[in-house]
Amino acid sequence: MTAFTCVLDARAKLGEGPVWSVDEQALYWVDIKGRALNRFDSATGTNRAMALPEEIGCVAPRKGGGFIVGLRSGLWQLDGEGGLVACLAANPEDQGASRFNDGKTDPAGRYLAGTLDEPKAGGKAHLYRYDRRGLAVLAGGLLTSNGLAFSPDGRTLYHADTPTFTVWRYRYDPATGDISDGEVFFRLEPKDGDRGRPDGAAVDAEGCYWTALYEGGRVARFSPDGRLLSEHPLPARCPTMVAFGGPELRTLYVTTASAGRPAEELERFPQSGGLFAMAVEVPGLPVPPFDPAA
Repeated sequence: MTAFTCVLDARAKLGEGPVWSVDEQALYWVDIKGRALNRFDSATGTNRAMALPEEIGCVAPRKGGGFIVGLRSGLWQLDGEGGLVACLAANPEDQGASRFNDGKTDPAGRYLAGTLDEPKAGGKAHLYRYDRRGLAVLAGGLLTSNGLAFSPDGRTLYHADTPTFTVWRYRYDPATGDISDGEVFFRLEPKDGDRGRPDGAAVDAEGCYWTALYEGGRVARFSPDGRLLSEHPLPARCPTMVAFGGPELRTLYVTTASAGRPAEELERFPQSGGLFAMAVEVPGLPVPPFDPAA
């Protein structure tokens, strides 16, 4: 297995939300604090940034064209050029202290997205499901909803609450989008905080869970029963989310952050905020587009 290399020195403030478009063979990702939706063409190494009027936490290509995105104000439909089309569901929380964060489509094309409790004090963030029935709460009492990923059969949902160092797993019903039987998948020890906290994630074809360890400078792979299998350092202190891409889904991409980091750290890791990639032996799984009819 090769090491992570920087494929785009983007200098993003808070790179996040990478998702591979199988149809376009391109990687979409966001810069939350930079308020931009990005399209990275791996064949040419070029990146196109589309400016947005709000912070954007997550994105997924939409069946029929365009995107679904999570902004501070709610879930929105965008056209193919990144223009606002319609608000699909308003953020029901206090938008002065909450915004949408991590999101991912389920096997049927529904969109799951969680929020972030910016004061990190009240546990007021939630995980939501959005489909043709509207917005529904799946879990609450969170600080930073993160780490969404599905098992290969679509019947297990993984979900992290980053500040609590915890990743949960739930029984997931692909027919209804309901969750049940939540339990701790793994929990990192706060005393080992220099090793990072679980941020955005993806699952490979063997059912192993890959997570970006924020402030840990590494990406980790866990077995389906929660055992740490491997860790992979990268030259940035704050990886934020991983996604599989490439023609055979054997490239693992990871976004990173630079905003608010100490000057000493940025001097040591000058490519912080960049997009990194690493070849992997076990491929990932294609992420379905959001289906508004689901």
